[in-house]
Amino acid sequence: MLKIRLQRIGRINSASYRVIVTEHTRGPKTGNFVEKLGSYNPNTKERTLNADRIKYWISVGAQPSGTMHNMLVTAGIISGK
Repeated sequence: MLKIRLQRIGRINSASYRVIVTEHTRGPKTGNFVEKLGSYNPNTKERTLNADRIKYWISVGAQPSGTMHNMLVTAGIISGK
């Protein structure tokens, strides 16, 4: 099963994240991912998300993680509570 999740990148105390599609059995730090869908910087609250590709992967059957689901709902890409 494919997951849409965050992958931490950046230096110590200066985190930023990639939004990736990966197999759920692989850890997020392995670097083996199917596709990069965007990025998120929690320090500046800046998000860049590729909405078309995210909708495609969800239609194919990829499940977003909990944090990603909340982020996609607030960005208006998917609907939810």
